[in-house]
Amino acid sequence: MIPFDASGAFHPVAEGRELRRLAVRGAAATVSAQGLALLLQLVSTVVLARLLTPADFGVVTMVTTFSLLLISFGSSGFNEVVIQADEMNRFQASNLFWITCLIGLILTTGFAGAGSLLARFYRNPLVTNVAVAMSASIFIAAFYSVHLALLRRAMRFRAVSSNDVVGRGVSTVIAILLALRGWGYWALVAGIIAQGLSMTIGAWWLCRWIPSLPRRGVGTRAMVGFAASVYARFSMNYFARNFDNVLIGWRFSAAALGFYKKAYDLFLLSASQLTSPLNNVALAALSRLNQDPANLRRYLSKALGMVAFVGMAAGADLTLVGKDVVRLVLGPKWSQSARIFELFGPGIGIMLLYNTVGWIHLSIGKPGRWLRWTFIESGATALLFILALPWGPAGIAVAWTVSYWTLSIPAFWYAGRPIGFGVSSLIAATWRYVGASLLAGLATAAIIRDTPFWGTPPYAKDALAGIIVISALFVTLYLGATILLHRGFAPLRQFFSLLGDVAPTRRNARPAAEPV
Repeated sequence: MIPFDASGAFHPVAEGRELRRLAVRGAAATVSAQGLALLLQLVSTVVLARLLTPADFGVVTMVTTFSLLLISFGSSGFNEVVIQADEMNRFQASNLFWITCLIGLILTTGFAGAGSLLARFYRNPLVTNVAVAMSASIFIAAFYSVHLALLRRAMRFRAVSSNDVVGRGVSTVIAILLALRGWGYWALVAGIIAQGLSMTIGAWWLCRWIPSLPRRGVGTRAMVGFAASVYARFSMNYFARNFDNVLIGWRFSAAALGFYKKAYDLFLLSASQLTSPLNNVALAALSRLNQDPANLRRYLSKALGMVAFVGMAAGADLTLVGKDVVRLVLGPKWSQSARIFELFGPGIGIMLLYNTVGWIHLSIGKPGRWLRWTFIESGATALLFILALPWGPAGIAVAWTVSYWTLSIPAFWYAGRPIGFGVSSLIAATWRYVGASLLAGLATAAIIRDTPFWGTPPYAKDALAGIIVISALFVTLYLGATILLHRGFAPLRQFFSLLGDVAPTRRNARPAAEPV
């Protein structure tokens, strides 16, 4: 894609019906790519969990807890401003590119120098060299973030998703090959750096644009302010959501952190496969409705209903089969992770809904409101972690679940005020799915309680059988409860209608015209 024409203006994207079609097809491409990414992640997890130790994962997590915050300064801030801005030209994009590179260079240097401080904090000398090596990934990310943002603005989500899948594939192959050769935790470090390099090459290949030299007076300052607000909000949220890793690594050990992190990764995997792929698609589509509050509320209610339909089912089901999933994916030596993951399960569905709050704030151009709410959210979450710390990693997992259920209603109330989307709208769109998942989950647990599927499976084949049987029973009961509470098949028709829009047909098999 060549993003700018001869005058330097960004190629316009479609509007109206064509916008909806591009958004739906973009979501389809993104979710499909995420399916491949999920497969790669599962392969990586299954293999590396058996080649490496919990302490290996713990050491790397001690570093990535901080490095990922710095890596994300381009993808969480400048990405949103490029997508959301009413107008974008090559001079503004060039300025944003050079700003991200300068910030990336500063952060890379600073993080490499802070390695010894992290080692002293965690009382683990291995952290120093890992931090120095991981610092390179910060600058690498800065070098491709604007190019990917331009692709997203043009709604080239298929290209972005393909680039991400290739990057994950490269990371998986490198990490596994080096783990087989006995590199230990260095295999994980090399995989992360290789992924960044792959994504850089792909982004520059897919977005054929070379930044010009910086230029004054093109309106970059306001964009940087917008990006700073978004990144400040992201930083606060990131701190709250990674404070658990800091506390466990500091209070306990690298091995304890490794067990907890694997359980948390499986917990977070549901978000990355369901709502995270849709974030940029939803932002691009809803941002074009920000002058029509009624239409925005209508689309938002439908989106939340579908997220709740899938998310609440996933959360209840994974609570029931959590021990089987961990036994199958990670192996027998990760039994401590299985106990922790079961405590994460009840929070999965509400987490998916909570993660859509940002769609409202950013689509209406209110990152400052999102930042103010994040101060409250971060403080409440951090307090829950501190209170739960005496109970170890299991207590932290319970704190996560409690935080999502406690904060969701006030979060949506605050986010929806500017467009008149209140708590009643949220409850009307989601309560039946919450009730259906609760009823189906309790009924499934009662049915299987005195069967062989209830206990901890001794072998992987038993775990797989348990997942299939329990999930099939739960899904049947969940769909029945959903139909009963809705007094009809409306949610199923809406869901399959969305799948119909996503799937290619003779009428829409021809791809929409896109900027080239």
